[in-house]
Amino acid sequence: MTSTKRILVTGGCGYIGSHTLVSLLQQTGGLYSVVVVDNLANSQYESLNRVATICGLEGFQVNNEGTEGQDTNERLVFRKVDCCNEAELRSVFVDFASKGGFHAAVHFAGLKAVGESKVIPLKYYEVNIGATLTLLNLMEEFGCRSIVFSSSATVYGVAKDEKAKLKETDEVGVTITNCYGRTKYQIEQILGDFHVCHGIRREQGKDAKDWSIAILRYFNPDELRIIKWTLIHENLTEVALTDPSGIPNNLMPYIAQVAVGRRPHLTVFGNDYDTPDGTGIRDYLHVLDLADGHVSAIQYLDGSAPTGKSGEGKLNVFNLGTGTGYSVLDMVKAFGKARGKDIPYKFGQRRPGDVTIYMADPTLAKVEMGWDAKRTLEEMCSSTWDWQTKTPMATKDK
Repeated sequence: MTSTKRILVTGGCGYIGSHTLVSLLQQTGGLYSVVVVDNLANSQYESLNRVATICGLEGFQVNNEGTEGQDTNERLVFRKVDCCNEAELRSVFVDFASKGGFHAAVHFAGLKAVGESKVIPLKYYEVNIGATLTLLNLMEEFGCRSIVFSSSATVYGVAKDEKAKLKETDEVGVTITNCYGRTKYQIEQILGDFHVCHGIRREQGKDAKDWSIAILRYFNPDELRIIKWTLIHENLTEVALTDPSGIPNNLMPYIAQVAVGRRPHLTVFGNDYDTPDGTGIRDYLHVLDLADGHVSAIQYLDGSAPTGKSGEGKLNVFNLGTGTGYSVLDMVKAFGKARGKDIPYKFGQRRPGDVTIYMADPTLAKVEMGWDAKRTLEEMCSSTWDWQTKTPMATKDK
């Protein structure tokens, strides 16, 4: 039985969630244990078997029905739960109330495809906002008042100055181009209103404890499943957390699939931007740096950040990015170098809504939390190529 700080992770079987589990379990000296709730709508619990292997957890097993699982010491616990279903999620809070409850929550659960959100907007509002409201109500009821929310740089919409790095104080919500981004923005507003209301309640003489909230706005995490290396049975073994399926929506996995011959060439959308090589520039973030950012946020809300600063009892917003921009052709060339052979590409028309430059100013995350991106573009490409060559026809988890 674990005596560590227990973290509830919604949507923890997914891409970013599963990597964050590794960071929580492996890189914090045993400080945290995790309870994962996921309805497996766009993920598979197999990723948890891989997390357990990477982190050296003994006896992790999911039952035959695929509805729950745990390791021997309960450092990694899984429940198949839809966060929109109040009764299902409540049962998790009830189960762990007698074991000390939850120290904090990391909220990933939700739908995330930008294009799809334009086609089925009501589903996105129902799922993304509904799950958040259900979670917040139960957290308040059971006394867990610390949350890290997985937001997105899409809340900035189309920047007024396309060449300026985006700061947390820049305008949000006004020029968002898709429903997915609007759900993220609206959840940020909900969290802000919810945080403020506790102070108002105290002024009215009511018992209301402050919440500690960290909103993390991501900038272009490399959307391919990265290999984590771990020593298993005294042999170095690679373990991929989750695998991509279908036609990728992001640059890195598309390049990787072209590199192994799954697709004939990369289409570069637009070569007439006002940039040195004419292609758009983005701030690409390694998923492992992103995962570490969630751990930094939890520690910051705890008051245990290496900077000595604390976000406890506050509403905090941070950009997670590198602050360095790379063009599409920079990415193509870097991946070709990692592969040892050029990546074939063709130019196409610009896509509606694409901007010239989209980059983060991550200074605040460094100053307050002590977090910064440590992995380079070359490392991102090399690890992606290593993984792709080992699973060239990868499909989604079985």
